[in-house]
Amino acid sequence: MTPTPEYFRKIEPKICTDCGNTIEEMHESYLNQCEKCLRHVEHS
Repeated sequence: MTPTPEYFRKIEPKICTDCGNTIEEMHESYLNQCEKCLRHVEHS
């Protein structure tokens, strides 16, 4: 079994579904958009 810290280091970064940039979030987050795109949606 892989130790927990090693497991999380091996997970690929999440990609924003709107702009395609890497999301600077925890991998287990349910977000699919980066902060920039989320702010754009909130102001629309």
